[in-house]
Amino acid sequence: MSETALGGMSRHGFDEAHRQAFAIASRKLLGAELAQLCRRSAAALRNENGRQSISLSYLGRECRVQLPDIIVSSASGEPLSPRDMLLILHYLVTADGSPLTGKPVTFRELPEGGIYYPTFVKRSVKPLLDRFADRPEALVATAESIGGLKAETGDFSFRILAFPRVPVTVTLWLGDEELPAEGNILFDSSVTGYLSTEDITVLCEILAWKLSR
Repeated sequence: MSETALGGMSRHGFDEAHRQAFAIASRKLLGAELAQLCRRSAAALRNENGRQSISLSYLGRECRVQLPDIIVSSASGEPLSPRDMLLILHYLVTADGSPLTGKPVTFRELPEGGIYYPTFVKRSVKPLLDRFADRPEALVATAESIGGLKAETGDFSFRILAFPRVPVTVTLWLGDEELPAEGNILFDSSVTGYLSTEDITVLCEILAWKLSR
């Protein structure tokens, strides 16, 4: 990855940890067989004016990774955060092509899910409950704005393809005078073939932020 690209990331708010993680993921991407990588991740490899790029959907947006400088952007021009950029690279270099199983799993069932669970609840589930527990119908309407579709779990729920092969289902159960509202986020059991548990934590936090802002 070029110093120009690194400098651009710095201006976009990358701290040193993100810079290092981005550099590692960039090297993995540049060292991969790109056609195979795109098949595994359901991304598209493009060649425009002699320059290659990878296109894929991410939380309702079309995004692009330009090669070989590893410039990550959205097709609409909407800015991506450093965490968005890093997640996109991690998805591409981690994807193993596992088919969807149709078997939902909770966060606790993921590898080391118990370790990350308190952070997951605090940063992903709680913000959604704080925002939508009193008006859960708005959750589905808001989710539709980023490509979510109404699902049939709980009292109110939606399903979104966070990445082409990473479906995520967000569910709310209404509270009453005795029990508070509850929420959960479910994944297809194949998700571990596409993102680490730590990355899934970050993905859910970003999703909750997008819905709650």
